[in-house]
Amino acid sequence: MSRSIHVPALARVEGEGALHIALKDGQVAEVRLDIYEPPRFFEGFLRGRHLQEVPDITARICGICPVAYQMSAVRALEKALHVDIPKPIRDLRVLFYCAEWIESHALHVYMLQAPDLFQQDSALSLAKLAPEVVQRGLRMKKIGNALLAAIGGRSIHPVSACVGGFYRWPEEQRVRGLLPDLRWGLQAAVETVRWAAGLDFPHMEGDYLFVALHNPLEYAILDGQVRSSDGKTLSEEAFEGDYLEQQVPHSNALHSRTRQGQTYMVGPLARLNINFDQLGPAAREAAREIGLRPPLRNPYKAMLARALEMVEAFDRAIRLVEDYRPRGPIRLALPARPGEGAAATEAPRGLLYHRYRVDERGLIQEARIVPPTAQNLARIEADLWELAPRVVDLPLPQATLACEHLIRAYDPCISCATHFLKLRIHREA
Repeated sequence: MSRSIHVPALARVEGEGALHIALKDGQVAEVRLDIYEPPRFFEGFLRGRHLQEVPDITARICGICPVAYQMSAVRALEKALHVDIPKPIRDLRVLFYCAEWIESHALHVYMLQAPDLFQQDSALSLAKLAPEVVQRGLRMKKIGNALLAAIGGRSIHPVSACVGGFYRWPEEQRVRGLLPDLRWGLQAAVETVRWAAGLDFPHMEGDYLFVALHNPLEYAILDGQVRSSDGKTLSEEAFEGDYLEQQVPHSNALHSRTRQGQTYMVGPLARLNINFDQLGPAAREAAREIGLRPPLRNPYKAMLARALEMVEAFDRAIRLVEDYRPRGPIRLALPARPGEGAAATEAPRGLLYHRYRVDERGLIQEARIVPPTAQNLARIEADLWELAPRVVDLPLPQATLACEHLIRAYDPCISCATHFLKLRIHREA
């Protein structure tokens, strides 16, 4: 007996993709996560642009996490020019990034994955069932957006970041005026952890290889070394040597594997498992309250990791805002020199790697961007191979929803993943 599950358009994910699962004689014969969103060729049209254009151009890769693209870009270009950023600028960048984690995680937890756990079609139907839950999520996201706008000039595709720092100091009164909302948000994030811990997650335990940035001094967001759960640690510059992208026929996004051919996972679950000991006091207490200790190996429970990371982001944002004093230069002078630099930061969805080569005029000669969703795609397909036999006997709508829920648990941003330049066309007569 043969059967297929075909989802022509995945719902509640960012970007466009489809799913095809074929079973033959009760066995999984094929799994394809079809990424049909057209390639966007960002690396290609960055060539020849001035380096100061890069942060604003790469921000357009994603409307949900533009700060991640800006921060990976500016750090890589500053490395190429051997520019060291002073602590006040670094602190402001971390605060900027915290705002993005807050709004992105709130969106995913409450609007994208929660409806699956409540057997609802959408956040709108969930709002009828549990209006206070959706209202809390919306207010948390709004706070993240307000902090993004205060620092970046606007909450969608902010315009203040540049290579060497920022174009201006954010207005002190406006930033510090967000403290009451941030303190409310911290308590709401703690409540989110408690709420999420009580949800009924599907069971799936995998032997995953987790990969994330690690900073021994703090929960890594802006910088660190690339660490994997098998104990291997690399510099940011060495990332491309061990984590390789490859073309697959059914996808307009590359898939990533280790040099040894192993799939791996990036994102909140990877970060929590690798950096649990670096969590701040509020997030550690929230984890203790629900009895959470790593390793956490259920991909659906990445929602718990996101909830804890919202506690971490609110807690760190409060401390940074309380200490915020706009003094000194906000933008460093850049030398006119050729160079090459690579850097990674932790986007809400996982490790985001950029590498640039520039000439003495500051023009981009080569660009390489490895987004987190592209790194996770091979791992998502591997999980779907495991899930498919469990849902084969379910009615087709239920089987479809089960597969979509697994994909949504990774919070894929398909538009981010479809920017590569390498294109092969195979024709047969």
